[in-house]
Amino acid sequence: MRNNSDYHIAIVGGGLAGLTLAIQSADAGYRVILFEKENYPFHKVCGEYISKESWHFLERCGLPLADWELPMIDQLQVSDTKGKLYDFALPMGGFGLSRYRLDDALYRIAVQKGVTVLTQAKVTDVSFAADRFNIKTKDENYTADLVTAAFGKRSNLDVKWNRPFVQARPGKLNNFIGVKYHIRYPHPSNTIALHNFEDGYCGISRIEEGACCLCYLTTAANLKRSGNSITEMEKSILAKNRQLERIFSDAEYLYAEPLTISQVSFHAKSQVENHILQLGDAAGVITPLCGNGMSMAMHSGKIAFEYMQQMLSGKITRNEMEELYTSRWQKEFGSRTKTGRLVQYFFGGSFTTSVFLRSMHTFPVFSQWLIGQTHGKPF
Repeated sequence: MRNNSDYHIAIVGGGLAGLTLAIQSADAGYRVILFEKENYPFHKVCGEYISKESWHFLERCGLPLADWELPMIDQLQVSDTKGKLYDFALPMGGFGLSRYRLDDALYRIAVQKGVTVLTQAKVTDVSFAADRFNIKTKDENYTADLVTAAFGKRSNLDVKWNRPFVQARPGKLNNFIGVKYHIRYPHPSNTIALHNFEDGYCGISRIEEGACCLCYLTTAANLKRSGNSITEMEKSILAKNRQLERIFSDAEYLYAEPLTISQVSFHAKSQVENHILQLGDAAGVITPLCGNGMSMAMHSGKIAFEYMQQMLSGKITRNEMEELYTSRWQKEFGSRTKTGRLVQYFFGGSFTTSVFLRSMHTFPVFSQWLIGQTHGKPF
């Protein structure tokens, strides 16, 4: 008989991948525990544009998206480092929704379905022995048949496990910082814009209640060059793009201070670590240029659950589950993440960005193919 700290599935991290996996698992009748180090609701550094590939999945999880009157996005606008604009159609498109509202709604659904959600609970260690996992927090130990990691871009557990991306030297694919604001600004509701600047790019799109999400990614070196001042970096580097200069000058800021994240790496990662299935960014940090990391995170949780359920029902072994998940992850997301990394090499430089965008604009077939490479199918 299971005790109160013994579960079928334990999920470390309560973002989109973790919460939607918890809901699927509870719906299937499993005893589930989820650990989240923050308290809901809370903001996250995130672009908050969600591709339509995940619309029906979120509805199946219990979200009444059609009732929320969300901005529907079907146009992409990209500028080079000086601010010259190029427009593209988004065949699939997406919608704008803040993580503050989305994660909190999924959290409430998970609790309603019987998931044990521990907030302000930081997992300090996960060990595997005798075909069981032991999960440690500061206050208590828990056991589970399966553990999944859905803790995002970088965690204390990544460091503890000595994962290769943590050890990588600073380069083109790592040592980034992310900065996010919510603002009021007359940005078209059907358009997501991506504005390039030296060694970085900034996205803006509408979310609920007439607000916009303004989120950018740049190198730690840019911040250091600006005296470690975000305000100075925005004035001296981002504002060289006239589109960004206008936004930062005219916007009404809804945060007292920007939300930031550091030590972001886009190096490839393994999908299984110490018998723990890695979901979302934990499985391979997703560049904004892959199309949509939020949809990919949720899709990875859906795929993981298919094989987890087969293992828990005795249809496959643990090793088979791990191999099947890794193979399916690579099939679904491998080329998509590689395309995103490739595009990232061309963005953030004055010459390379201009040439790349002119080529996309001159050859519509190429631009639509490339956009198609960065988006998945509905799941």
